[in-house]
Amino acid sequence: MITRNDPCWCGSGKKYKKCHLLADEQRQPGNRPATGRALKMVKTAEEIEGMRRAGEFNGRLLEYVRPYVKEGAATSEIDAIVHDYTVSHGHRPGALGYQGFPKSCCTSINQVVCHGIPSESEVLKRGDIVNVDLTTIVDGFYGDSSETFFIGEVSAGALALTRVAAKAMRLGIAAVGPGKHLRSIAEAIEPYVISKGCSVVHQYTGHGIGRKFHESFTVYHHRDPDCENVVLMPGMTLTVEPMINAGAYEVTTDPVDKWTVRTKDGSLSAQFEHTVLVTETGVEVLTLTPSQRASGVLIDVPGLTLD
Repeated sequence: MITRNDPCWCGSGKKYKKCHLLADEQRQPGNRPATGRALKMVKTAEEIEGMRRAGEFNGRLLEYVRPYVKEGAATSEIDAIVHDYTVSHGHRPGALGYQGFPKSCCTSINQVVCHGIPSESEVLKRGDIVNVDLTTIVDGFYGDSSETFFIGEVSAGALALTRVAAKAMRLGIAAVGPGKHLRSIAEAIEPYVISKGCSVVHQYTGHGIGRKFHESFTVYHHRDPDCENVVLMPGMTLTVEPMINAGAYEVTTDPVDKWTVRTKDGSLSAQFEHTVLVTETGVEVLTLTPSQRASGVLIDVPGLTLD
């Protein structure tokens, strides 16, 4: 009998656990249920409703914050608004205290890829692009989404990059569905991004999500041989959040604060994120804002048009 650490039966040269283990677990001949890790990744009906509540609040929070992301605002002010709105509704900011992170949201400006720490000294100025990343805990379930904002009129390069990031997320979400492979997300995103002269960050990815911030499996947005051979099943919840650089994909982490991630070459970076649910027929986006739910769009950033 093949074990987890044996070479995979398919001849790939990878260990079984890194190759076909999950797919084999997910095969269901007759009435045999899925087993092991594959089963744990599938939410119950009760858990799915919990994820819907978390996603719905996360979307409302993002829409509430939008008017405050403007020229002259310190990122610490945005963080305070996120914190106060969240706790006043009886919920908790998911970022605050997570592995020591000191604030309730991430604000990542221009060449900052992710994990930007809000600060009183960091003031938004005309021409900036800033990603605001929000994670909330609602009744024990996590919702996670982000959006890149324009501060006034931005450069043509910033506009083009943000458009690529937005469409990359849309393509990734469209690749989610029952019976599809997890790698389909990366296969939909990276060729498009490269065709536009941009790159997909390798070091940071999406993830399974539920009662924990990061659950079960890694969601690659770039094609990678280590991508687990997961077959998506109804009831799985995950984030699609490609980070797109105008230049090369390499990044560096601030040696002082140990959190802020910047592009290595100083180029701009942009990102959009939604939490999604695999359904019986396709995919449900859980973190839509109220305006997105009303219009049926995934992204509605003022000044940003998509083809």
